[in-house]
Amino acid sequence: MPTNVKLVIVTGSGRSGTSSVAGTLKRLGLHVPQPEVGADESNPRGYYEPLWVTEFHKELLNPIPVRTIDSRPTAAEQASAAVTPEVEQRLHDWLAGQLDHPQVLIKDPREFWVHDLWLRVAGALGAEVATLTMLRHPTEVVRSRDTAYLTEQSPAFRRQRETTNVAAWVNAAFETERVTRSHRRAFVPYADLVSDWRRAMTRAGDQLAVTYDGDLTAPHPVDDFVDQRLNRSQVTWDDLEVAPQLRDLAERTWAAVNTLVDQPHDAGAQGVLEQLHGEYVEMYEFAAAIALDETTAQVGRVRRNLNRKLANRDRRIARLEEQLSAPRAP
Repeated sequence: MPTNVKLVIVTGSGRSGTSSVAGTLKRLGLHVPQPEVGADESNPRGYYEPLWVTEFHKELLNPIPVRTIDSRPTAAEQASAAVTPEVEQRLHDWLAGQLDHPQVLIKDPREFWVHDLWLRVAGALGAEVATLTMLRHPTEVVRSRDTAYLTEQSPAFRRQRETTNVAAWVNAAFETERVTRSHRRAFVPYADLVSDWRRAMTRAGDQLAVTYDGDLTAPHPVDDFVDQRLNRSQVTWDDLEVAPQLRDLAERTWAAVNTLVDQPHDAGAQGVLEQLHGEYVEMYEFAAAIALDETTAQVGRVRRNLNRKLANRDRRIARLEEQLSAPRAP
């Protein structure tokens, strides 16, 4: 069983700079299990995610389904319920073969939904878990997600997704903070990373008790990787169509999580986040109740479409059976 292995998990809302900080940590000497997810048009500089980890989380969470960030307060419970002994054994078998480096880097924004699973498996293997959570203002995250994933959608659909994604950002902030309280952790604002990566990563390194390769006071490969121009989603609430109540809750959540940058286990901030979480659950339940008729109508439409497709399939099968059973000419 490995000893003195630090498992650094990068988490945070998708499109919050998790790839940028993971790429920075790799250049600072942490090891990313291979192979990695390849770069693409939405992230041409690379993701720095172990391919096995992303596929593992997709196979676990997509069928539920739980999104990368999900607005439902019950999403974490549903993700936890999907973890079976077989799932845990799969992670154990894979992770056991990856701990041959003193500092191993795991990055996948979905990880926080099953963080307890990772803690159990890492603990059983003798590895110490620490987490680095990226912080980026919800307006910038939502607009970045729109640019990456919703450019071909209608304005009405984009407006709905903006609201859902702000709510999902809030929910992810609560869940990430809650599940990472039991160990070393760091919170890194994306703006800090791109404006002065040395200062941001020195602070995070001290909080996580990790060591870096190279002299940070001298020119470093990270200089060519982190670029201030990366922070190009400069948007405000005026650029989004979001209800004032949700906007206010998201802004207060943003202020509370930023308190954790200097003091990652600040009890006052944790108490504020607990209170805000209660407000969010109440807001979500009221919104779900208001939209109940619309939800019921949508479910009805889906059911009718499915029944129509099944009926068409049955008719095609019946025709094929008739053709097969018809007498054939010699």
